[in-house]
This record gives sequence, C-alpha cells and structure tokens, in this order.
Amino acid sequence: MSEQGRLVYVGNVIVDLVMQINAIPEPGGDTLAHSSMMTAGGGFNTMIAAKRDGADVVFTGQYGTGPFGSTVRAALAESGFDVVQAGVDDVDSGYCVALVDATTERTFVTSVGAEGLLTADDLARVTLRENDIVFVSGYSLAHASNAAATPGWLEGIPGHVRIVLDPSPLIGEIDPDTRDRVLRRTDILTLNARESQILSGGGEGAAAADRLSSMIRVGGSVIVRDGEHGAILARAGSSAKRIPAIEITAVDSNGAGDAHGGVLTAALLRGVALPDAVRRANVAAALAVTRVGPATSPTAAEIDEALADE
Repeated sequence: MSEQGRLVYVGNVIVDLVMQINAIPEPGGDTLAHSSMMTAGGGFNTMIAAKRDGADVVFTGQYGTGPFGSTVRAALAESGFDVVQAGVDDVDSGYCVALVDATTERTFVTSVGAEGLLTADDLARVTLRENDIVFVSGYSLAHASNAAATPGWLEGIPGHVRIVLDPSPLIGEIDPDTRDRVLRRTDILTLNARESQILSGGGEGAAAADRLSSMIRVGGSVIVRDGEHGAILARAGSSAKRIPAIEITAVDSNGAGDAHGGVLTAALLRGVALPDAVRRANVAAALAVTRVGPATSPTAAEIDEALADE
C-alpha cells in the first residue's frame, strides 16, 4: 500500500498582532482595542488546521532571528511539522497587524521580514513523496525572492503531485507572469469571493468560478469560499455547485480561510472526494469563526461531531 502523503506548505509563517476593535478609525484618528494577542500566524494557521485534522505537514518557508523570529521558531518547534529550512540569521521575521472590527471583518497591515527571502536553493532542499499535496500561498508570491524561485520549482514537480493555490488578498499585487505560471500548474484553486472577483476580472459566484477554471491546469477545480453561504465548487466539464455552510454565530473571521484550506487538504490526503472535502472544510471554517484568534481551527473530532449533527 502506498504511503499517505503530506501537506507541503510553500508560504510564510510570521507573527500576528491581533487587535479586537469596534471600528476602523477615520484617517488621522485613533481607537482603543478591547483585546489583543501576539501569536505565530500567516501560513502557520493553515498548517496547524491540517495537523489538527490528522495530516502530516512539511513547512518549506524561511523565517528569521530576532524578537518576532523567536515567536515563530518556538511555534514551529512545538508544532510537529517537518521544518525544512534552518532559518535566516541576520534578519527578523515579519509581522502582521490584524484589526478585527465589531462586524468580525478583518483588516491587515504586514511588515515583511526573513520569510520574503526564500530562494531556489531553499526549495531544492524539499523532497516530495508520491502522494504529497503542495499548498502554495499567494502571500509568498508577493515577495520578489520567493516569486523568482517558486514558479520554476512548481513547474519541475511531477505531474501526479497535486498543487493547491490560495492566492490571498494580495492577488491583485502579484506579478502577472508569476501569477499565471503558478495558475497553470494549479490543480485546485481556493479563494474567497473578493479574490475571485479580482482574479476573474469582475465575475461573481458561479460565473467567476467557471471563468477561473479555465486559468488553471486542465482538469483542475476551483473553490470560491463565500462565508456563511458556504462555497462554490467548479470543475471543468460540469456545472458549478454550491456546497452549504453550517449556521453559527461568528465572533472573529480571522483565520477562517486558513482553517478551510488546511482541512480541505487534510481530507484530500486521506482520499476524501473533493465535494466532501469542501463540505468538511466549510464546517471547519464555520467553527473557527466562533472563536477569537487566528489559529482557531477545530480538531478532527470537533469537525466530525458537527458533521454528524447535520
């Protein structure tokens, strides 16, 4: 019997500075946060979601040395991930200020550090297994060094290895050639409704998903995450279908997409059919937004219980 694959993550782990506020202040204004936290975030959230749902995880990205790098290193050491890189000695890790307002919407401002220094030599250290799934984050593609190294590495991956791409809110800022090269090697494109409109050129819902399916690898699939409305799944040669979410009361939408991507990939690694994997990921994302913080993806048992109650 062949060995079960791993989630091989090509993206960034940084520090999240998360603040809960009533509303984003007007330009030149100020506001007081009623709670805050500092924690490892970015791609860490996707990987820990997959880990909690039973997947083995390989982290391929770079990270730094300094106050923020120490937080990242401690989280990686405790995670159980296979960490490929040794880290950068003379540059600190970056950080993201995440503002979560009373509507649960989140707004990000990110400072880039060592995670933006990934090279082709770094990626050459990654050894893939037959059943691995490579998960690529668009946040990584927004950095010049990472963007120069990643497309060629992906193009050299054997065709049977599936690639999942989450282009991130920065999709509109990624170099078009880099973006298109990665899309052409993408088997599963997963993105939220706003990102789907940007990438598709203004389409919405099923129309955007259908249009995006022509931009990725032949035979690939597109998942448009649509919050409380669930997700739209589009595959070449078949009509797009909506896969519903469960009803919850949201308190913090930060990390919902990360939970969705991690659990989706973990399910696919176990051989779950894609529509069922999307359904499971919808449940994980819904449970995640009932909790405050970025790395709030539920355990496999919690997802199973929620599915059984449906």
